[in-house]
Amino acid sequence: MIVIQPPVMKIIFMNQPSAGIKKKMTNKLNKPVFMVNNKLTFRYGLSKILTAVLLLLIINTTAAMASVISYKKEANGLLLKLDKGLMKVTVCKDDIIEVKYTIFDSFTTRPSLIVNAKWGLPVFKVSENKNQVTIITSKLKVVINKATNNVSYEDVYGKELTSEDNKSITPAAIAGISTWNISSQFNSPKDEALFGLGCHPTDTGSINYKGRNQDLAIKYLTGAVPVLLSTRGYGLMWDNYSASNFYGAEAGNTKFKYVSESGRQVDYYFFYGPGFDQIINLYRTATGKAPMFAKWAFGLFQSQDRYMSQDEILSVKDNYRNNYIPVDVIVQDWYYWDPYPIGSHVMNPARYPDPKKLIDELHKSNIHGMISIWPLFGKGTKDFDTVQKMGGLTSITWDNIVTHTFDSYYDAHNPKARELYWDMARDSLIKRYGWDAWWVDQCEPDNGALLDERRKSDFWTGKGIDYFNTYSLEHSTGIYQGWRRDIPNKRAFFLLRQSFAGEQRNAAALWSSDISCTFEAFKSQVPQGINACSSGIPYWTSDIGGYHYNWKVPDWSKPDFRELFTRWFQFGAFCPIMRIHGKGERAIFSKNWDEGTRSILLKYDKLRYRLLPYIYSLAAKTTLDSYTMMRSLAFDFRNDTNVYKIPDQYMFGPAFLVNPVTEKGATGRNVYLPKSIAWYDFWTGEKVSGGKTIDAAAPIDKMPLYIKAGSIIPMGPDVEYATQKTNRVIELRIYPGADGKFTFYEDENDNYNYEKGQYATFTLTWNDQQKKLSISGTKGTFPGMLKQRTFNIVVVNGKHGSGSVATTNIDETVSYKGKATVVKLW
Repeated sequence: MIVIQPPVMKIIFMNQPSAGIKKKMTNKLNKPVFMVNNKLTFRYGLSKILTAVLLLLIINTTAAMASVISYKKEANGLLLKLDKGLMKVTVCKDDIIEVKYTIFDSFTTRPSLIVNAKWGLPVFKVSENKNQVTIITSKLKVVINKATNNVSYEDVYGKELTSEDNKSITPAAIAGISTWNISSQFNSPKDEALFGLGCHPTDTGSINYKGRNQDLAIKYLTGAVPVLLSTRGYGLMWDNYSASNFYGAEAGNTKFKYVSESGRQVDYYFFYGPGFDQIINLYRTATGKAPMFAKWAFGLFQSQDRYMSQDEILSVKDNYRNNYIPVDVIVQDWYYWDPYPIGSHVMNPARYPDPKKLIDELHKSNIHGMISIWPLFGKGTKDFDTVQKMGGLTSITWDNIVTHTFDSYYDAHNPKARELYWDMARDSLIKRYGWDAWWVDQCEPDNGALLDERRKSDFWTGKGIDYFNTYSLEHSTGIYQGWRRDIPNKRAFFLLRQSFAGEQRNAAALWSSDISCTFEAFKSQVPQGINACSSGIPYWTSDIGGYHYNWKVPDWSKPDFRELFTRWFQFGAFCPIMRIHGKGERAIFSKNWDEGTRSILLKYDKLRYRLLPYIYSLAAKTTLDSYTMMRSLAFDFRNDTNVYKIPDQYMFGPAFLVNPVTEKGATGRNVYLPKSIAWYDFWTGEKVSGGKTIDAAAPIDKMPLYIKAGSIIPMGPDVEYATQKTNRVIELRIYPGADGKFTFYEDENDNYNYEKGQYATFTLTWNDQQKKLSISGTKGTFPGMLKQRTFNIVVVNGKHGSGSVATTNIDETVSYKGKATVVKLW
């Protein structure tokens, strides 16, 4: 065997392939070739050395750094001619830069599937010396090295944020397809921390991607959102849709790189914060804002694998309502169509005699319905024939685990196929019966070991290898656009098993797939949820309790499984979306729970509902200000290096430090309280200084929660569903020790009138030195808006204002009628 190491002319003789083999390829002579890290390995005899050397010359030409020959200033940036190829540096905004690089004579002209922004003409200057060309905006300096074409990024004071080390485009053959590997490498100081890259449900690594690798090929139980946030104050988004990888420990952990298996150009976006909130704001400016969910979507989802009949769903409804247990959604999972083929879009009338009546009965009880609909069609259905006739099916099939047939995915990249798919689902199920939400399951698409089917498939946009990761994005685009057009007064909600960059604009909530019912799986979910949200996808959820136990139904009546579910439920109450799902009966009313377990579940369920004024206001901030509700600690404490490697703590909004208990049998856990902030134990009101690790008590009924000093938390009364009309009393908990501010938001709770400005806000401001709460006048109006409400103000200390139930010892009561008012306390 011969190994060639570009760009140095060096040949190494080997007897066996390296254990580091990454990809199998073939060269032009159709001989087996393997990529071994950055080496090409050929199974040739010695007589083939000359052929190998000639191929080396090709690789050297494509992999070597190209120098800048000339450049042209254009209205939106610089077009640079290289000694081989081109580079374009686009100034999208003064803090958003796009870099394209190719070894070919022109760039790809296809529009981005990720970026949908229409950029204006930015203001920038260009300077030059013999070594470099510099683009200067009001917030950045973008420096291009003439000798290497590497780009570095500096703030206005000349401090380097990051810099390229190399960009490369090299020939490859994958799944019999001739293509080009694409890579960009960046320099990275050892003290840098990196977050994002989506949700990877079975990943047990740390939360920080510095020093470790990540598969970015979307498939079953592996996600990919190629958005990266750095504690040095910048973000990167890789605009390539093929199966990719991230390498976080290159060159002795001093570099990281993106590598994609197919493309003809490097294309990425640079975002300058320096705060994480601003980076996410810029990402959503480029790729689309996240629309508001209806208020009911922030209540409890009750689901099970799977409800088998209309009567069973109605019995679940009755058990929740008759026992006064808060819930907002009941979910119909898969195979309601059985025994009809998948894609028939029929609810079996023997088991669901009147689906319209089913939804009407749920609505009468103030419960919403969500249904699972898959992007697959089985043969023998009218819908299959219709989609096939218009050329809307792909060659990708799924080995159906129920019927053992190979069912076909439709081509979600084809606009006409998307439209047809939506029309079918709309007329057969969604609008016909009045379903309120759509569970978008099996949207990878993945057929296990046959992923090359996806690579070889001919999508409407091109070869599947070049669109490997964008199926769910295009699928959700079609159903979101259809919903907005045809069901205009009901906010869309789509629960997806996979998301890609930009998917937040399609009303997508990401769920972490079919995870197992174990503490190990639970422990992995915490950092995965944090990193998914750090990738710009604001709404994430997991199956509370896990989906399966070795693909069997757990015995939830056993103490170990009760403990697991209890701890997971506590965590779920502080996720953006709170959702029970999986194998086996686990509703709160279930007889599987003893009364002790049920009382704990009720405690956290009711706490979630009391926090809805806080959560719904944060949802509005997510839409209006590109906020992130489930927050890596680096969002708020980026300069505290102690938080960089903590995988199981996060902020839930500006106030709550959430610390899930993920160890079996634990009655306590270590909690790090970030620096320079005083904290309050939510359960006791005790004040604790920051910048240290404490041993927090965590008996089975308590997940440690700490509140940042200066927080203002609006808490509502006990309700059984999100929009229940009550006595309109809001408890305002103030945590002294720092100044604070919170903006309270209200609207009609559903429909899209908020996009027309029909919503109302007022701002609560705490002056800690003066012990004064200022309530601004209300801004904005909407139909049905309250004219008056009561605030029970509680300044928290160790004596009152703690725990989940309403405080009886009130410091001040204020009747608020929308006019500015000031309350002096103490």
